[in-house]
Amino acid sequence: MAHGKETPRQKMIGMMYLVLTALLALNVSKEAVEAFKRVDEGLVRTTENFMQKNKSVYADFAAKSIANPKKAEPWVKKAKEVESRSNELYNYIQGLKIEIVQKTEGEDSEAITDGKLDTEKIKKIDEMNVPSEVMIGANNNGKAFDLKALLVEYREFILASIGEGHPNATHSVENSLNTSDVTELDGKKVLWEIHNFQSLPLVAVVTILSKLQNDVRNAEAEALDFFYSQIGAKDIRVNKLVPQVMGQNYVMQGNQFKAKVFIAAMDTTAKPDIVVGNYKEVKKADGTVSYEMIGDGQKLSIDRDGMGNYAAQASSLGEKTFRGLIKIKAPDGSEQIYPFEQKYTVVAPNVVVSPTAMNVFYTGVQNPVDVSVPGVDQSKISVSMTNGTIRKGKTKKFRGSYIVVPKIAGKNANITVTAEVNGQKRTFKPVTFRVKPVPPPVAKVAGKKGGAIKLNVLKAQRGVAADLENFDFDIRWTVTSFRVSISDKGFIIDRDAKSNMFTSEQKKLFSRLRPNDQLIIQDIKAKGPDGRTVRLDGAIVFKIQ
Repeated sequence: MAHGKETPRQKMIGMMYLVLTALLALNVSKEAVEAFKRVDEGLVRTTENFMQKNKSVYADFAAKSIANPKKAEPWVKKAKEVESRSNELYNYIQGLKIEIVQKTEGEDSEAITDGKLDTEKIKKIDEMNVPSEVMIGANNNGKAFDLKALLVEYREFILASIGEGHPNATHSVENSLNTSDVTELDGKKVLWEIHNFQSLPLVAVVTILSKLQNDVRNAEAEALDFFYSQIGAKDIRVNKLVPQVMGQNYVMQGNQFKAKVFIAAMDTTAKPDIVVGNYKEVKKADGTVSYEMIGDGQKLSIDRDGMGNYAAQASSLGEKTFRGLIKIKAPDGSEQIYPFEQKYTVVAPNVVVSPTAMNVFYTGVQNPVDVSVPGVDQSKISVSMTNGTIRKGKTKKFRGSYIVVPKIAGKNANITVTAEVNGQKRTFKPVTFRVKPVPPPVAKVAGKKGGAIKLNVLKAQRGVAADLENFDFDIRWTVTSFRVSISDKGFIIDRDAKSNMFTSEQKKLFSRLRPNDQLIIQDIKAKGPDGRTVRLDGAIVFKIQ
């Protein structure tokens, strides 16, 4: 991004620009004028590359704002201000280019299309009067003087945004947006405006304006690079990429299977010592606090990812606690000690048993039923029922079947079939069906009911889903509320949600989690297709990896 880190292509364009400017000063006309076309095309392409890179950085800022809003917010705000001011100045310069060409060739110039300028299509490329009139004016009141003022204002804005103490960034911005008066070859000092825009052919003025647009985007990129570094993104070390797949647990025939495939990044270089057991707080002579184990404790094995593996047999129900110390070497070689304490709850496993008996209807669901009488055409069959409604299916999915919608769960429904047999109507013995409510769903996050979960996977989730396992109907339950609980420094912290989505407060709790911490999602309520709301059994208990 930095001006001091130009690519070979940018350096070549800059050298060509300087050489061609010198040639114009020596009155080398046609060849130099034609060559300016090539330089302008290169500048425009380079500027477009800057714009694409800056656009990518703005997208990264948006992601950082979501992942760590408190830390990223001030820099995201600065980036938005820089984006607005940069676009404003860039568009002003573009307007000058359009104005000069239109005053030279007319409003319908072929070189202008949708606010863009094609230098190759400019016919009067060597016109020298109009550019001077627009930019310098008869009494030095042309728009070059306004342009310089805007460039100075923009430069000071960028420098103020970066602040003092960052010489590389400020030096680059000062150089690229330099508007100082110029000492020419004959030793005469002239105004910046005169040096750049007086008595030059149209194509040269357009090229100079394109270079200023390039300088604006370069300064914008320099500021963005600095802002981004202040969020701390460059300090994150990534030495391992782990493929992750999150997909549906089941897919019904005729539907699509969908999955998200992505790469998770992690740092495996830090190998801490993790000991589980009781510890005590120790005050040092300098007044600081440290910690010591009471006894030897249980030292955890550390896997290749730098994570400790703790396991304890869940032999009894209820709340459990484990605590200990994490010791890790700091960059200066000193040992940092961090205490941890985690509570978790052992609950009875959730078991969902799907009914296997026949003749069952579910409330709130369209239950398809095939009705036929051997030897009788379907047009001569009529069907009725108690405790619900039955009608012929009209959609492609249910065509040829009947759709049953029962009313009251727990009360049987009788389906009666009447058919015209040998010219006479005959009513058959009713067939009895049990009517049941749709079974309650199982709450899941990231397709899981609990267990181990990586912190980055947890943070990527939007909320809690209600999943009907082993149930053939394609229906949906919607979670209406739930509670997220974590243990932080021995205290249980709860945050409630009134929908199926994680709240911002709950997401803040995720940022406080560390490996081996526990997250509990409980008091989960869900609303079924029949309109009833139920509390789901059990809780989702995650162990953070």
